[in-house]
Amino acid sequence: MTLISELTILQPADKEDLDLPRTLEDERTTGKKRLYIESYGCQMNFADSEIVAAVMRNAGFATTSAAEDADVIFLNTCAIRENAEQKVRNRLKHLTGLKRNKPGLLVGLLGCMAERLKTRLLEEEKVVDIVAGPDAYRDIPKLVEEAESGQKAVNVFLSREETYADIAPIRLNSNGVTAFVSIMRGCDNMCSFCVVPFTRGRERSRDPHSIIRECEQLFADGYREVTLLGQNVDSYKWTPDPSPVGGGEMLASVTPLPTGEGSGRPAVSVGFANLLELVAQIHPDLRVRFSTSHPKDITDDVLYAMKRHDNVCNYIHLPAQSGNSRVLKLMNRTYDRAWYIGKIDRIREILGDDCGISTDMISGFCTETEDEHQESLSLMDYVKYDYAYMFAYSERPGTLAAKKYADDIPENVKKRRLNEIISRQLEHSSARNQRHIGQVQRVLIEGSSKRSDADLSGRNDQNKMVVFPAGNHQKGQYVNVLVTECSSATLRGKIISEQLSVNSEQLADASEPDQLRY
Repeated sequence: MTLISELTILQPADKEDLDLPRTLEDERTTGKKRLYIESYGCQMNFADSEIVAAVMRNAGFATTSAAEDADVIFLNTCAIRENAEQKVRNRLKHLTGLKRNKPGLLVGLLGCMAERLKTRLLEEEKVVDIVAGPDAYRDIPKLVEEAESGQKAVNVFLSREETYADIAPIRLNSNGVTAFVSIMRGCDNMCSFCVVPFTRGRERSRDPHSIIRECEQLFADGYREVTLLGQNVDSYKWTPDPSPVGGGEMLASVTPLPTGEGSGRPAVSVGFANLLELVAQIHPDLRVRFSTSHPKDITDDVLYAMKRHDNVCNYIHLPAQSGNSRVLKLMNRTYDRAWYIGKIDRIREILGDDCGISTDMISGFCTETEDEHQESLSLMDYVKYDYAYMFAYSERPGTLAAKKYADDIPENVKKRRLNEIISRQLEHSSARNQRHIGQVQRVLIEGSSKRSDADLSGRNDQNKMVVFPAGNHQKGQYVNVLVTECSSATLRGKIISEQLSVNSEQLADASEPDQLRY
């Protein structure tokens, strides 16, 4: 049987070192052309690279861990910030030298940067042979054939229907324990700072039959955690096609589902809360996460679904972007500060104070005043996020903000405000992690710790990394870890028995200095 190899996926920690991408095992086949992929940016891009790998494998390509051995190199790109695009351009300079030594090598740019710049990339980056947007991945083998004939090949058509629901992804850089499952594509929100609606198109939801089948297969293959992905998962909505040809039969398991803690009603269509329940019901040992939620769309139905199922993780990524209502209006976020705080209060009311909450925060958006920046800090103080993705505003050409507002905050002010946001978040992350000391956390082991093979690591229910001595345990197992120490980013502890009660003697024993390294 042919081994399906992993392809290179650059994780956030790797992005600063693009000349040294990860190298992984080759696919054990001979006589096939070789494909090499690097993926940048968000989880959606990583999931898309898995689709591309499957499409190319069906076209007869094998994978390689070394760009030097490839016949085709794809960079799956991000356009969310200028810095992300510049890193890709720097990577292309390196590939120019590689192509000079191997004239038959084809280089393709995929994803959001390809969609944003389109044919301009072929003019600006002579090394590029293929440009394909996020909805053109089925067409890639044909684009490769066209490029092999000496022609530049482009497909940046945005679809209103494409979800790749029938393509089984090849898992890339997989630990064999956790996997991304894309449930929808595109975005309709039109936040003024964001390029995604222009690079990924309109929202469309993948049919739940294919999602459930994929998650069931992942569990059968040994995976124990899935993350349901979408630009805005809470707006997921699938309506069955009533025509026989459409094959849109209702899921047998979509029974009357609760809409809160009251009685339910039959699901004519499947919303995100319904889907969350369906995935959770596959098996109690299959953990379910999701990302990303929009504050205007997350509902009590979703929160109660989380509460009902222990295997739906007690964690929500709920981007705020700003703590000031005027700035939020300029951002076209469609909620104000009070609305956002109301959502936070509702999460705490239904799921409790231990529910992990993270956010995105932008510093220095157009016309943001110092007082408005302080309101972002005060919102952080109110919520006390477990962690955050924090950025200085980067104007993206073609967005509503670029057309309507001046990018008028000086870079030094943006950076100073960003540093203040980061500093505040470090305080909150540390305080939130301190809450876990003395608690027993159920952890899904993902593999060895980055710092030592003597330690294992995995995430708890709130998506926090936990490190502990390995013992005889292996990845894919659930273990109970008594937390004894923490940093702002990591929990540290030791595995205890299945009994979750902990006495003071156990805690004291676990707190010896040699147990506290991380």
